[in-house]
Amino acid sequence: MAHDHHPHSPGGSRGRLAFALALTCLMLVVEVFGGWWSGSLALLADAAHMLVDAGSLALAWAAAVFALRPADARRSFGYARLEVLAGFVNALVQVLLVVGIVYEAIRRLLALDGIHIHSGTMLLVALAGLAVNAVVLRSLHAHGDDDLNTAGARLHVFGDLLGSVATVLAALLVRYLGWEWADPALSLLVSLLILRGAFVLLRRSSHILLEGVPEDLAPEEIRTALAGADPAIAEVHHLHVWQIASGSRMATLHARLHEHGDAQRVLRAIQRLARERFSISHVTVQVEASDCLDPESGCREPGHGHLH
Repeated sequence: MAHDHHPHSPGGSRGRLAFALALTCLMLVVEVFGGWWSGSLALLADAAHMLVDAGSLALAWAAAVFALRPADARRSFGYARLEVLAGFVNALVQVLLVVGIVYEAIRRLLALDGIHIHSGTMLLVALAGLAVNAVVLRSLHAHGDDDLNTAGARLHVFGDLLGSVATVLAALLVRYLGWEWADPALSLLVSLLILRGAFVLLRRSSHILLEGVPEDLAPEEIRTALAGADPAIAEVHHLHVWQIASGSRMATLHARLHEHGDAQRVLRAIQRLARERFSISHVTVQVEASDCLDPESGCREPGHGHLH
């Protein structure tokens, strides 16, 4: 049995994530105050979206920091899955925020006569939010696309950028055309952006927690490729692929060899191919010197022993 374990590296993303988180939290406070002062629901909705982004950035930063902690006796894979657990909770919180925003937007649309919005304050805060989101997005974009942790945070910030554009548009419509209905109407649009991000995050985090196959991998393609990694390999079966967290993929498999096959050479070939072609960082291989020993795999009955 062989293991090839390369822990997910946080790389140089921690500094950028910390900068983005600090800037987002500062703008979040400004938008909450500005929304309360101006009476703008769209600003408060954008602040809720920014709260979600702050949460996702905090999770990404925490994941990068916790990735530095070594595995211990009780957590043999380390702490990377905290990112997934927190992301699942974050998605559920997003859904609750959307429910609250939609309720308030509908209530305001049905009672527009009693609403007065300070459009000047709303516009200034909305423009500031748009600028901050642009700076944060540029900061995160400077990091490589292979960092899935940072890429996920970047996706959240891009959604918030679109929300800020909608808020600026609402402020302009209220200020120059007197369309105060645009504020709650466009807050509904922002809530849809939040809801979309929530469902994407909920689907991805629950898929990882259920130890599903990473979405860009096909088990049959992996099995075929690994079976051709070395001429001594007769068959690859009992393949399982999953991930602990973003960028931390695992696989276990059985490899049956032809007679007189070199087990160590086969192990090196499988590990190298899995890592380089499929980005699978941790591979556990059971090498069998004869027929498969596990009848559940559907292969033939055992012959004369096996080799680990």
